[in-house]
Formats: sequence, C-alpha cells, structure tokens
Amino acid sequence: MATTPKDAQADRFPVLIQHQYGETTVQSEPSRIVSLSFIGHDFLLALGRPPHALRKWFGPHPYGIWPWAQEALAEATPIVMQGEIDIEAIAAMQPDLIVGQWSGMTKREYQLLSRIAPTVPPQLQYGDYGTPWQEILRTLGRATGRLDQAEEIIAGIDARFHGIRQAHPEWQGASSVMVWAGQNGAYSARDIRGQFIQALGFEVPDAINTRASFNNYYVLIPPEDLSPIDVDALIWLDAGGSVSRLERMPLRPTLRAYTEGREIYADLLLSAALSHSSPLSLNYALDRLVPLLEAAIDGDPATTVTSTAKAGLLPEGF
Repeated sequence: MATTPKDAQADRFPVLIQHQYGETTVQSEPSRIVSLSFIGHDFLLALGRPPHALRKWFGPHPYGIWPWAQEALAEATPIVMQGEIDIEAIAAMQPDLIVGQWSGMTKREYQLLSRIAPTVPPQLQYGDYGTPWQEILRTLGRATGRLDQAEEIIAGIDARFHGIRQAHPEWQGASSVMVWAGQNGAYSARDIRGQFIQALGFEVPDAINTRASFNNYYVLIPPEDLSPIDVDALIWLDAGGSVSRLERMPLRPTLRAYTEGREIYADLLLSAALSHSSPLSLNYALDRLVPLLEAAIDGDPATTVTSTAKAGLLPEGF
C-alpha cells in the first residue's frame, strides 16, 4: 500500500475538521493517536498509522485486532482500553490526536478531551454511529495527512461494490436486512451494516428504516411479529452462541425467507467483519458474503446458506 512522504504530509497541516460539537484544528502530523472509536483502529491501520491506544470492542483477539487487520498491526503494541471513556487515563497517555467517530462521545467528554489534545468526534449529520465508512476514513486521512491514500482506498473498494452490483442485476431493489440473532436487532440503512447491504443494490425495508431514530440504528423485532424481517435475503449475525436462540424462535419457520431458503447465517468472524465495515474488513466480508447471497437468491430452497464451516453448529434444517 502506498504511503505519503513525510515532507508532503507536513505540507497538509494545519487541518480544520468540523464536527457535531464544533471544529477541531490539527496543527501538525500526529504521532501519538488515541482511538476511542470501537472500529476506528481498523481505519488507522489501513492508513498505516497504528494507534498509540485503542478502544477494544469485542472478541478474543490480541489488542482487539481481528484477523483481517493483524498484518497491518505488524509489531505495534497499542494500549488497549475497554468500556467507558476514561479521561484521566487518556490524559496520562499524552496523545497529540484523539479520534472518536463511532465512539458515543458526549459533548462533556469532548470538552474535557479537547483540553488534552485535538479531538475529532463524528460529523453532525451522521450522529454517534451513523458515519459511512468512507467518511470515517476520509476524516482520518485528513487528520493524519494521508487524505490521498484514503481516497485511493475508497475508490478501490467502491469500485469493487460497483462491479458486484453490475454482475448481479437481480439484487437491485430486492429486500435484505442484517439482524443480530442474539436479540432480533434489525439494522437500518443508517447503520454501516445497512449501508453495506444497500451498496450491493439491496434495499433495507421501510418497516425497519422508519422505526429507527437518529441515534438508534437498529430496531428490536418482537418474536411474535417477524414480518418486518421477512425479506428476499435475511442475514442473521452471530452474537456468539446465538444459534440456539434461532432454534427456539417459534415463528421463524413461518418466514418466507426460511421456507424459500433465503436465510444466511453469518458466523462470528463474518459478523464481526460486517460490523466493523472497515477498509480492512470489507474485502474479507465481500469475499465470504457474496457467494452466500448468490445462494440465497438462487431460487432453490434446498441450497444450504451458511458461512459456518462446521455444519453441526447450524440449527437443524437451516
């Protein structure tokens, strides 16, 4: 992956970044970046900028880095934070940039953090967790002096989505939704998982989108009425051991998606890749999900559609 020469990066500062709490100026190229976003470290790694500290989301992997990003981490050993934002701990790290898109950072936290170092929350129009992956990367590219690299990455991944759409005209306008199997949480088009589906040409149903609020990007679907998720391609995301819950869902066999073989069960690794939707996880997710979508939309109810390698982990008859 191409990098930007250091002297060229220096010419790109200072940088002014507007966001939901005002604006932030990054005066010079940062060297100690603290990432408070649950997924932001993936984006920094894609730009060749391992963070000094990161906020781990979930999973068993060292430093909270999933397999698709481990090569980019290389020999870096970031400080790992987890849970709520700890202002005192961050101050002790002496960062020169704090980034917090997709972090849930409050205005009070921003005010305190911005006294420590330039701090970048999400843009106002996207809310806490609605920023498209392209804008997350573009903003981090600007903040680190690597905007050209960010745009090159964006162009490459967008071109892959475009090629997949062109190759699958039958997907255009078909309905699809990703649902967290652990609690029947359906992700709207404002969420990065819904944005992924729509980038392939599918549409998230209005029954989901109209029930999602500005800062709440998923909708809980009651087990007694699954009709909002009865779509052309229903993608169940693993929450870690959620298969048994699907087995106990009494109305699941009434879904058209079930009877016509249009369900996809994404194992934990694929589910995590879709939930991160970073420049490092998107290609991995496309590699694995596209064949599953092809099988789900093939019109053959007998086609087994799963990303789980061990058939014994699937519900009987899935």
